[in-house]
Amino acid sequence: MDFQSIVDSFSAMTCVISVEKKKNGSYGAIRIVTGNKAYIQSVEGSPDMPQLATNKFIPNSEYQIYFPKDLNFEDFCYRSAVLKQPLHSYVHPERFDFWFNLFFMPLESDDENIAYCTYTQEITKEANTEKMSNTSYETASEVLKTCIKLRGTSDFQKTMGDVVNDIRELCHAQFCCLMLIDFITCKCTLLGESMKGMTEHRTTDEWLSANFYDLAITWHDTIGGSNCLIIKNKNDMNFLKQKNKKWYDSLQKNSVESIVLFPLRANDELMGYMWVTNFDTEHTVKIKETLELTTFFLSSEIASHLLFEKFRILSSIDMLTGVLNRNEMNNRVDSLSNPKQEKKTSVGVVFADLNNLKTTNDLLGHEAGDRLLKNAADILRHIFPDDEIYRAGGDEFMVMVIGKTQSHFEKKIERLRAEIENNETSFAIGSSFERDGRNVRAAMKTADALMYEDKKLYYKKHPEKKHR
Repeated sequence: MDFQSIVDSFSAMTCVISVEKKKNGSYGAIRIVTGNKAYIQSVEGSPDMPQLATNKFIPNSEYQIYFPKDLNFEDFCYRSAVLKQPLHSYVHPERFDFWFNLFFMPLESDDENIAYCTYTQEITKEANTEKMSNTSYETASEVLKTCIKLRGTSDFQKTMGDVVNDIRELCHAQFCCLMLIDFITCKCTLLGESMKGMTEHRTTDEWLSANFYDLAITWHDTIGGSNCLIIKNKNDMNFLKQKNKKWYDSLQKNSVESIVLFPLRANDELMGYMWVTNFDTEHTVKIKETLELTTFFLSSEIASHLLFEKFRILSSIDMLTGVLNRNEMNNRVDSLSNPKQEKKTSVGVVFADLNNLKTTNDLLGHEAGDRLLKNAADILRHIFPDDEIYRAGGDEFMVMVIGKTQSHFEKKIERLRAEIENNETSFAIGSSFERDGRNVRAAMKTADALMYEDKKLYYKKHPEKKHR
């Protein structure tokens, strides 16, 4: 067959790919047999094209001399050449700063051991929304359903759980998970998981440990610049064994026979991953197509949510001490004191006014005063690690202990007084407890009055100290 004439009949960048067929149904070497002028120019150094591992086109060479081994590319070559499936994909591999519009068309072969297909690519720097949306009705319907859920939610966490469950059902998988990675704190955070038909499954606390972060950060290199990783059979699993033995062992330990893993990216930053395990491998292409689009929108929504949360935290946190600010305190008091509040809960209020802040500022400077405030916040966090701490004013803090017994609350106050007994950082303390949280304002009034009484005693005991 005159492959050169075939590719020369295309105006777009096109080559012929050969796939070695093996008797066990798998495949061997995948080669780029020949290409048309446009394709060869894309390899040999056009400045507007992706930079490959070599800028010399060598006919009938294995594709790995141009870019790293890619299971997704190999799967499409096999399906088109061997299984005679015409295929299309629109992808953005991480290794290239380009979007690829890909077409695979099967060719006839005179050699029973070699199968062929054409591979045509269109490359652009920016995503094309029309090409991205050029998908099957079924895929579009599934993705649209996800988008509607995401845009219409008032409970982001619950909706993520629903979306993850939908994805697991779509893939006919045993398990689906959505996870974020924080590369600063070196921690992974679960956004949602769904499982079915798993007789042995560890709880989230068991598998999402500190060690899991060490495993998750290896996935980026394993994906190898592609837009996802799909392990669907033993051949793929053997590739993973060679590429990432640590992850392979983990999958084997958890009886994982197949997995689809998609990075979640926004603004070229990796936020986390979504994966499904033990999925219906008969529908691999459909699953890949659907998840490519789904994760595109998911990533955008997650990025928006994280940005919103960042601003929300910044607006609620006192930036110097790291505790909650006065605005959050007022909102919390309004919420607790709402007479429509049906669930009755207790509240203990502590006012802690920092002694000697003005003196420290006047004599040692405001940097020393800032350190004093930070130390004060640290002491309160140590005594009240699970409670709500607010900076109510310049040198004044308030703590709310909600839903605990009066005995528990009073023991906390005793610990606080003992902590500052011989500490350079000291407070004037006032506290009050109400069994009905709706009376929080009364508790605040009592605690505030007692704090000022404690302040008077402090300066009576230390007359050499300047008041405030």
